[in-house]
Amino acid sequence: MPRGDKSSYTDKQKRKAEHIQEGYEDRGVGKEEAERRAWATVNKEAGGGKKSGSGRRKKESHESSRKGGRKGGSSQSEETRSAAAKKGWETRRRKGNA
Repeated sequence: MPRGDKSSYTDKQKRKAEHIQEGYEDRGVGKEEAERRAWATVNKEAGGGKKSGSGRRKKESHESSRKGGRKGGSSQSEETRSAAAKKGWETRRRKGNA
């Protein structure tokens, strides 16, 4: 099976990847990058394509879909964060805790 072949995935996994890809494209991510991210998400949740054998399947975690596209870090703007840091420094300096 050549690298990138999607034949070992279930129809549900293919639909899920397509839906995730559309979501990324709606947010302005390029088509190829959106496809790459979508399949990475499907792989992380399902552990790859379908596998034969009883008891080999792990429960799917949907954590990566829930978090997808969110920005990490603080919700404050850089200016607000900087102002808060300066204010805290002045307070510590005045109280002698610096």
